[in-house]
Order: sequence, then structure tokens, then C-alpha cells
Amino acid sequence: MHPAVAVGLVFGGCCSNVVFLELLARRFPGCGNIVTFSQFLFIAVEGFIFEANFGRKRPAIPIRNYFIMVAMFFTVSVVNNYALNLNIAMPLHMIFRSGSLIASMALGIIILKKRYSVSKYSSIALVSLGIFTCTFMSAKQVASDSSSSQEDGPQAFLWWLLGIAALTFALLMSARMGIFQETLYKKFGKHSKEALFYNHALPLPGFLLLAPNIYQHAVLFSQSELFQVPVIGLTLPIMWFYLLMNVITQYVCIRGVFILTTECTSLTVTLVVTLRKFVSLIFSILYFQNPFTGWHWLGTAFVFVGTLMYTELWNSLGPLLARCRSRGRPKEQ
Repeated sequence: MHPAVAVGLVFGGCCSNVVFLELLARRFPGCGNIVTFSQFLFIAVEGFIFEANFGRKRPAIPIRNYFIMVAMFFTVSVVNNYALNLNIAMPLHMIFRSGSLIASMALGIIILKKRYSVSKYSSIALVSLGIFTCTFMSAKQVASDSSSSQEDGPQAFLWWLLGIAALTFALLMSARMGIFQETLYKKFGKHSKEALFYNHALPLPGFLLLAPNIYQHAVLFSQSELFQVPVIGLTLPIMWFYLLMNVITQYVCIRGVFILTTECTSLTVTLVVTLRKFVSLIFSILYFQNPFTGWHWLGTAFVFVGTLMYTELWNSLGPLLARCRSRGRPKEQ
């Protein structure tokens, strides 16, 4: 597949996924569990059919390693989605998760004993400054908004602090999972589609612990106003339509990233994902009219400029694009 098609899948799938997630979260802020469960179930069923061949294909990586990876992956997914229920705005949620470079570098130094160039450390410092700026200004907004209610103000701010702690934990856990996955790939070879299937199939029994919350939101979704789906004319509650579109776009997003990793280098993938996050952020602010000050814009600029510095885009963009174009062309006979 041509790299441009994969880029289109990433931007189209991931950006539209953020839109439907916010439509769900704005109506029912605590719906993260049913969203996560639906995404896991859909990808697990698809992987069971097309990757595991209905359970007949043996995994290339020992299953015990997947259980460890799954515990991390399940925790990260649930915590990230649940953070939306802890007074965390969607723009801050996306910006904070853009700081994965910080966590990856920190754990790489501690666990893998890696060392980086001065430019790498500078870029991480810039990303850290951007996240701190946005977090600090959001804290001031929460404190200002909650000051009008003396009864609920301190409680709202404490919930916000808990949300920041949850995002920090998820960021570090995600980086640790990446290091663990990198170690497995070096030992057993790259099996991204297999890992995608097991990371979504094995955690499914864990959702039994969240069954009451999932059932509660399923009932609430069913009580939402009816919506007629364009073209096919199917009528269903609008919240179920949003959830269905969120699940489909999440799958398109993940598949696009996977295809891109097979067509281009990891540097190009990082660039595409970074730009996708920026487009999602801008769209969320403009379309949903989320509060965003000049300081937030400055912090956002720090985050994304620092990320691009980390990828050394300025020195490598030309050769990378040429390499991707050459990989996308059919071989001469």
C-alpha cells in the first residue's frame, strides 16, 4: 500500500476518533469504560478471525509475555479514558499524552541505561516546559471556575489533581510497556498484528470488574434520542451511533499506524502521529469551543516543536520522503 494511503488512514481515523470520543464524553463524562470495552471487543473479534485464524494459529511470542504486556496495556487504556471523568478537559488530555517522549526517555535512561545527544535532551526539556505551562494554566482555570462555589470548589480541584496523577501514571506505564515490547521484538522478531490481537483479546475478562458501570452506560445510551444514519437509513439511539463510529475510527487509526510502520521508517511514523495530534487538538478547540488561552497556545507550540526536534526532522525530512516514495513504487520486472 502506498504511504500516502496509510497517512490518510491515520489522519482520518485518529482525528475523527477524537471527535466521536468528545461527543460521548461531553454527554456522559463517565462513559470511558464502555468505550474502552467496545474498542477492545471489536479489535479482538477482528484479530481472532483474521490473525489467529479462529484460534488455530499458535503465537510466535510465548503467551506468558503477552499477559504481562496486556496487564500494562489494559491499565493504560482504562486510566487514560477514565481521566476524562476527573475534571480533565480534552485539549489538556491530548497535550499531556503528547509527552510520551519524556517518559520514554526517562525510563530508557533508568532501565536500558541509554544515553542521548544534547539536542535530544533539549527537545525533551522543551516538551516538558510545554506540558508544565498547559497544566499550570489549566490548574488556574479550574481554581477560578470552582471559586464561585465554596462547597464544590475544593472538591473539583482535588478531582482535577487526581486526573493529572492518573495521566502521569498512564504516561509512565505506557513508556514501560514500550520498553518491554521492544525487548520482546528483539528476542522473538516483530509481530505487530499478533501483539495487537492479544493486547485486546486477553484483557476482555477484566471488564467483568467494570460490568456494572458498562451496563449503566449501555442503558443510558439506549435512552438517548433516536438518530437516523445517513445513506443506510438505520435508526438507533444517537449515543450508540457515536460509540459505533468511535470504535470503527479507532480501528482505522490503529491499522493506519500499523501499515505506515511497514512502509516507512519509525521517524516518519513519529512525525505523522505528532502532526495528527496537533490537527486533533486544533479541531477540538475550534469545533467544541474549549477554553484555550494564549499560554495554552504557547505550551502547545513547545510540545510539538520539541517533539519535532526529537525526531530530527530538519535534517532528515528530504531523505525520508524520498525513501517512502521509493518503497511505495512497484518494483520493476
